[in-house]
Amino acid sequence: MNVLIVDDEKPARDELRLLLGAHPELKIVGEAASVDAARVAIANLRPSAIFLDINLRGSSGFDVLEALALPLPHIIFCTAYDEHAVRAFDVNAVGYLMKPVHPERLSQAVSRMLRSQTDRTPASVSGNNALDAESRVFVREGDKCWFVQVQEIHLIEADGNYSRLHFGKHQATLYRSLSSLEERLPSNLFLRANRGQIINVAEISSLVPWFSQSLKATLKTGEEIELSRRASLTFRETMGL
Repeated sequence: MNVLIVDDEKPARDELRLLLGAHPELKIVGEAASVDAARVAIANLRPSAIFLDINLRGSSGFDVLEALALPLPHIIFCTAYDEHAVRAFDVNAVGYLMKPVHPERLSQAVSRMLRSQTDRTPASVSGNNALDAESRVFVREGDKCWFVQVQEIHLIEADGNYSRLHFGKHQATLYRSLSSLEERLPSNLFLRANRGQIINVAEISSLVPWFSQSLKATLKTGEEIELSRRASLTFRETMGL
């Protein structure tokens, strides 16, 4: 498993590199000392896991998460501060290690990460960025962050150059365009309803005929979505209606 270390202090990076030497199943492919450097390293190296400091010279390690490409790598936070633990839990981090990092705690986090890697489906770890129902995407809204399973999303709406995800009772921004998401979402689960919306067909509670042979869908959440004529035809053909 390829690993990237992100920490603004070289002694901390050196110490973590030394500790990770006890885990031959991990290969350190790079280091970064800032948010910008981390974004470049992530784009170029595409690590499977990131050991991430939270305080990065006036910036936050959480800002690095916005640069994550799909599929998402595992995140293990390494920090001198414990007040971010709840937020780290919100983004489903594999581990939250306090500095100085204890070898036993590190081993536990690595073991959890490797078990999680084994449990992932092939589509979640493939290099083509395709998503399946159990893949996770990183979203944020203000100070809140989530790793959301694709199947938990019931509606996606265009929000300028980004996308607005609706999941459960929450809404949050994903820093990807609606078109780029459409290419990666499982076609058996999601339908481009119209120019500005994608719906999870499993979340449709009812359908009624609408104008010009189109359909209007009501989601389980009560939201009403008008399907374009093209989307209506696609849905009818898919469902044999």
